[in-house]
Amino acid sequence: MEIYQLRTFLAVAQHGHLTQAAEQLHLSQPAVTAQIKALEEELGVSLFERVSSGVLLTDAGKRLVPDAERVLGCARGLIDHARSMQGELRGRIRIGTLIVPGRLRLGPWLCDVQRRHPLLETQTRLGLSRDNLSEIRRNNLDCGFFLGRDSFANVSAIPLTEIGFCVAIPTGLAEALGHADWQQMNGTPWLGVSPRSTIATMTQDLWHSHNITPRVVGEFDDEATLSELIRAGLGMALLAERTAKRFAADGAFVLWRGGEVVIRAPLQFIYPSEREGDPLLMALRDSLKTIWDLP
Repeated sequence: MEIYQLRTFLAVAQHGHLTQAAEQLHLSQPAVTAQIKALEEELGVSLFERVSSGVLLTDAGKRLVPDAERVLGCARGLIDHARSMQGELRGRIRIGTLIVPGRLRLGPWLCDVQRRHPLLETQTRLGLSRDNLSEIRRNNLDCGFFLGRDSFANVSAIPLTEIGFCVAIPTGLAEALGHADWQQMNGTPWLGVSPRSTIATMTQDLWHSHNITPRVVGEFDDEATLSELIRAGLGMALLAERTAKRFAADGAFVLWRGGEVVIRAPLQFIYPSEREGDPLLMALRDSLKTIWDLP
């Protein structure tokens, strides 16, 4: 039995689909199928049964998942222990960032990491929250930032702060909507947000909670673009409070009810749960907690 076979077994169990597990593991589907078959032959039990939507764990497979997780955890612990005995931390960490680095305290954090661990190489990759989560699950990123709420299956999350959001309105709609109630916003033009952004989820939640159906205009994926389009008069949108108030102070647009915060979302640092104890990730986590003054 090989460690990689157990890793493949757990990936298939998580996704319930051979193709999706293969994508996560950067393997071909035949390679995943062969590893599962070899593991089943060695264990003497069937781990999965085929269904129209993919595969399901058998009763034996369900009972063996915790054992596989425990073995992989022990293997990871062995590697972490060995690394900790090597002295100075070295290696490369891939970090998924979001569109506004200042909001993440990215500069102070990475400077602190470099000061503490000069042989540790950090790489950043810009994306949206759900992109970061997906890439961490696929092992294409080691850690990253996520704005919003999620169940975070198999991913650990450290809340850093909460960010408030305001409704930004084009100046041409200020007189009609600047102090309107929610029902008066029914049918008004709102800028659409990419579903890969958690701002899209927050916007939908806000509409549902107030039972309104605005007219969605386009689909956009970053705060700078939304701000520019609100300034141009294309529609209204949710913006982070600090960004919204900075642009409003320059006269780019107006804020509904003077900048009332209508919804809040946690900014979180996320990484794979299976790598809890990894010296490289724990070094980054400890530095981040220092920068954010967290216990």
